[in-house]
Amino acid sequence: DVQLQASGGGLVQAGGSLRLSCAASGFTFDDSAIGWFRQAPGKEREAVACVGFNDGTIDYRDSVKGRFTISSDNAKNTVYLQMNSLKPEDTAVYYCAAERLTVSCDFYEYNYDTWGQGTQVTVSS
Repeated sequence: DVQLQASGGGLVQAGGSLRLSCAASGFTFDDSAIGWFRQAPGKEREAVACVGFNDGTIDYRDSVKGRFTISSDNAKNTVYLQMNSLKPEDTAVYYCAAERLTVSCDFYEYNYDTWGQGTQVTVSS
């Protein structure tokens, strides 16, 4: 089975840091992209960051640039999202997703065929 397991969420004060992990099983990152998305209460899900393993593309939404970093450990088949300088507006359920058989990464949800369960991130002011 192709699966993604997201973890690492929690409660943190504004200005703090968290590292989310997305462990993949049933496929490798070759020719794939991994995206992080988030959904805050009452809001639509939005893309946060993505990495394309075929061409090395990395992209971030503007509001997290300079604060969030996406990285991977291919040996562990795991993608990370390091989140620094967290703000209350970063509070959301965070999801990782895989877009397989692709050259690059993008922020279009419909391109992602496998989704992990969400992990809650709460940033207190």
